Amino acid sequence: MLNLFSSRPDHPLGDPKELKRAIVELPPDNSFKAVDEVYGWFESLQQADGFRVDHLYDVVRQLDEAVQSHLRRLSRDYLHSPRLSKNEERRLWSICYNYWGEVSSLYARCIERAKSNPKEKGSETLKSSLPLAATRLLAARAAQLKWVEYRYGPIGEDLWRGLGQPYLAAEVAGYATQPVQIYPGQAGLTSVAQQYLQALIFDSSSMGSLMPIEIDLADRLIAHFQPHFVFSKNCLPDSVYWVDAASGLPPTRLARQPDQLTQTLRFFSPGNVPQALNELTRIVERGDVPADLNLGGEYPATMLLPVLRHLALYWAPEPPQREHPRHAVKTRIAVLQGFDDCFTAFAGNVARLGKERTAESWVVENVSLGGFGASVDDLGGEWLRIGALICMHPEGGENWVLGVVRRYNKDSEKHASVGIQSLSKHAASIELRPRTAGFSATGAIPGIWLRENNSPGEARVVLPPGSFDVRTSLEFVHDNRSYLLAPIELEETGSSFEIGHYREHVAD
Repeated sequence: MLNLFSSRPDHPLGDPKELKRAIVELPPDNSFKAVDEVYGWFESLQQADGFRVDHLYDVVRQLDEAVQSHLRRLSRDYLHSPRLSKNEERRLWSICYNYWGEVSSLYARCIERAKSNPKEKGSETLKSSLPLAATRLLAARAAQLKWVEYRYGPIGEDLWRGLGQPYLAAEVAGYATQPVQIYPGQAGLTSVAQQYLQALIFDSSSMGSLMPIEIDLADRLIAHFQPHFVFSKNCLPDSVYWVDAASGLPPTRLARQPDQLTQTLRFFSPGNVPQALNELTRIVERGDVPADLNLGGEYPATMLLPVLRHLALYWAPEPPQREHPRHAVKTRIAVLQGFDDCFTAFAGNVARLGKERTAESWVVENVSLGGFGASVDDLGGEWLRIGALICMHPEGGENWVLGVVRRYNKDSEKHASVGIQSLSKHAASIELRPRTAGFSATGAIPGIWLRENNSPGEARVVLPPGSFDVRTSLEFVHDNRSYLLAPIELEETGSSFEIGHYREHVAD
């Protein structure tokens, strides 16, 4: 038959009125459901035929814009809700990660169709929107990268190709550096090249040793400083990292040179960012957080400082050096986790007898004066994360060692590599009593006394969360000697503990 009438896609959203209705009816007070509904529409669009490419792009664009506030809310819930169950945490992670994967796939489909059929009317119409489509594609895949890091998972070659190849295509098409406002209401301009560089800097900044909320802060700090990084096709005298955008491999420090020079190699360095980062660190050390620093919320200086210091290490011209050399070993350790189990382990042989039966078994692969590198084959407990307090008993050893998980990288859903900082090889469980009468009714506070690596006249004690009070001195008795601890500062807060720093006075 002659095509006498304009055809419409065989899909509900092919009708502009239905698209408008679908957006209006998204639940405003249920972000999970709103994102899930749009995700369902995206899945159906993957199979839809008959859309002119510019119309398909417009449907995807409008749906994507409609749920951005919901995605931000889900991200906040994931990072900030203190009592998320593991099922709810996994549910939030999955919807956000899968959303970004689905929308990036649709933007890629639109770009590829326009490239394959440049003479079609829809392709001509879409041409002016290609910089925005490609920038959103890169941003979506960079978001996937961040969500993988929230769970310390492996970054596959597909994701790196999904970042590098669209960037290279945008370069060839001539719009890689064209500035766009990525979403309505979002401050500032960005581009395909900037989104790609953001992902490269993010991966180069060793997120495996930060907690999820710190990973998000680091990503926002990267966005703040990123325009000042130097990104080039040529290896410049101050270049620090390189990447082959077509290879599917992550960026690498120039301590290892590329095997061969290719047209798809890119080089980058922090340029003068370390100086600006140091200046910001000094401001935050005074307790101030600049108002123009967009962190996605209000954070105390004490939370921001460790992230700034971490980034300073990985943005330095010289890579961070290990404080202690590592030595390869192969031995098993029994592992208990959390403050309560660790307190019991250091309370004596009788107290820990029952706990030892529940200990996990890990394989230590290297040791140094500062700690251990271990391999974990069973992640079923799901408690393992950066900042977890653990105590370890080496096979054939005589004493337990107290430590904190500082690095965590999952190779698969069942296997991970863990870096552990040793806090003490001679810790002791003690009972502390506040010296103020107002606290006397609360009874003793359990503590784990770190008996080495302290300055003269000072002590460090691991406490349950919320126990440290800078106004309250503590007393305890150990080996028939009385000790008085005057608070100096809260040194660290972990997932199930905090470390108090005190001046120590031993009674005569």
